[in-house]
Amino acid sequence: MAWQETHKEQSKERILTSAAMLFTHHGFEQISIDQVMKKAELTRGAFYSHFKSKSDLYAQAISKAATVAYQRKPENCPQTMKNFAQYYLSTEHRDDQNEQACPLAFLLSDISQKDEQVKETYTKTLQAFIGQAQALTPSRKQALQSVVLMIGGLALSRALADKGLSNELLAACQVGIRSLTSNEENDVG
Repeated sequence: MAWQETHKEQSKERILTSAAMLFTHHGFEQISIDQVMKKAELTRGAFYSHFKSKSDLYAQAISKAATVAYQRKPENCPQTMKNFAQYYLSTEHRDDQNEQACPLAFLLSDISQKDEQVKETYTKTLQAFIGQAQALTPSRKQALQSVVLMIGGLALSRALADKGLSNELLAACQVGIRSLTSNEENDVG
């Protein structure tokens, strides 16, 4: 019996979805190809018909993670930087192990040690995130500042053992972004 034409693409999507979730929650070094394939419910042999290496998978999984994380944003979320930051800098986003997390914050410490393909993918993902922020702000400067507060704040809050301090950090970053928004609106007007 022949495979359907879409079988190969569906298999690749399953692998990418599995890798995106596992890498963002556990990092590159902690996850093996076998673990990715087991979560995807495929054999290890299927991996090599889609990817050249674990690093190739990692680069493609960053893009997949970003797409899925973006789609996770609530549909009824008002399109303001304040609301975007409130959603992004939430304890739910930081703590939910069952949902796709943002690769920009959750993989931040992994990226500097990876190859150029991974860094290029991360850079493109960051540029897209900056574009999303820029659509919600009156200036590129404010978008960059907000992105740094969001990604850095989420990454740091996730790294802390003290949940009280972690929550305080998330709240402070939200206030920082609200302050940026207020200052820019005053400067524009």
